[in-house]
Amino acid sequence: MATDDPRDDELALAEAPDTVVRADDREAEAKIPDDRIDDERMDEENTLKPEFVAAVRNALDAEDGEAVYDLVEPLHPADIADLLELFEREERHRLAASITDLMSSEVVAELNDYVRDDMMESLAPEAVASIAEQLETDDAVQLIEDLDSSDQRAILAELDAEDRIAIERALSYPEETAGRLMSRDFVAVPEHMTVGALIDYLREDGDLTDDFWEIFVVDHTHHPVGTCQLSWILRTPRDIPLSDVMKRDQTLIPVMLDQEEVALMFQKYGLISAAVVDEDDRLVGQMTVDDIVHIIAEEAGEDVMLLSGAGEGDINEPLRDAYKSRVRWLVANLGTALVASFIIAAFGAAIEELVALAVLMPIVASIGGNAGTQTMAVTVRAIAMNQLTRSNTGRILLREMKVAFLNGATIAVLVGLATGAIFTPTLGIVIAAAMIINVVTAGLAGVLVPVIFDRLRQDPAVASSVFVTMITDSMGFFAFLGLAVSAGLAG
Repeated sequence: MATDDPRDDELALAEAPDTVVRADDREAEAKIPDDRIDDERMDEENTLKPEFVAAVRNALDAEDGEAVYDLVEPLHPADIADLLELFEREERHRLAASITDLMSSEVVAELNDYVRDDMMESLAPEAVASIAEQLETDDAVQLIEDLDSSDQRAILAELDAEDRIAIERALSYPEETAGRLMSRDFVAVPEHMTVGALIDYLREDGDLTDDFWEIFVVDHTHHPVGTCQLSWILRTPRDIPLSDVMKRDQTLIPVMLDQEEVALMFQKYGLISAAVVDEDDRLVGQMTVDDIVHIIAEEAGEDVMLLSGAGEGDINEPLRDAYKSRVRWLVANLGTALVASFIIAAFGAAIEELVALAVLMPIVASIGGNAGTQTMAVTVRAIAMNQLTRSNTGRILLREMKVAFLNGATIAVLVGLATGAIFTPTLGIVIAAAMIINVVTAGLAGVLVPVIFDRLRQDPAVASSVFVTMITDSMGFFAFLGLAVSAGLAG
């Protein structure tokens, strides 16, 4: 209870733990000229200035290791990781050698996957093991999971038994599942414990993880029965049992659940952390919101790249991998484009007779393709967010068809009037009708193609664009040229 007696404030300060940051300490910290340091190296978008990167490169070229170290030392670990990613492979290795003691686990954890793998392969197993021991289990797994099996075994052999067992267990789970990504550093206590006993345990046990926001309460079989936030513990009398304070309703994450589904659960239920349970519902780890932020960013970027057929789309991806991931979809697109070419060839005589058809065909195909891409993007996102399910597919399909018809009618009026004024009214009517048909078809394909892929247990973002483009181009050409011939504009 608050009081107005200043002696109470003095007593409170005297009894406060040494870890409490007092006001005068905060003021002293605020006087450190970090802003000046940031201004020299970072721009207003919080990225490294080209001048600073050039200065580091010049120091490297001059083989002035001391200058390199002095330039890099004030940077935050995340900014050091960004700096490493800005250099080519050979320069990156020389930079890492110049700032060896700055290459902390925090820097390694922030590195791009391709850059990290490349740098780990260049280090001795004992050096990688030393870095892995400083990381949380989930970060250590990411550090070595993409390395060759021989390199993995060599690194694991250098770890102590406890860390090695934890990492091997994590690697036994499939990639992008909760079991692979979860942290095994959490606090779990029995339900019969009192608040006071819990506080004493948290203060006295030196082996507990440093960062946690939630206490998991388990029964004698290690099944989670509730959770307690630290704020509840701090504000509850010592003699109250945890069973009277804990929240019994909690969201449990199956160890084999896909990371995308985990992220959706965090978003839906507003979670900060959540328990991960194995097949027997025993507590084996936890997921925290900082992990989810990375998952959301990764999944969002992955879906965009897959929609475009650009593979992973990482600028640090090896040239050979980038080529292989992109060229296969271009070859597939070449095959689907032949379908549209055959349709055009079938109406070759009509096009020769009325050149205006050749002039206007690309407009019909282009508008249809854009409309299909819009609908496909909305559908893929809805599937990824669990907004489109078997229960509402029909309603969503009908909605998108209505939107497509309204869009098609609007574009049809504009194109039809312009075509009628430039060429003939009949041709204006023909292209308007073809436009409506193609845009509605695009809306239908934009929904059905991703849904069909999803029903077949395939990623709807992977190849939807190729097939939607084929359908819209083919239907656009067929509708426009077919209507033109039927209207007697060309024979």
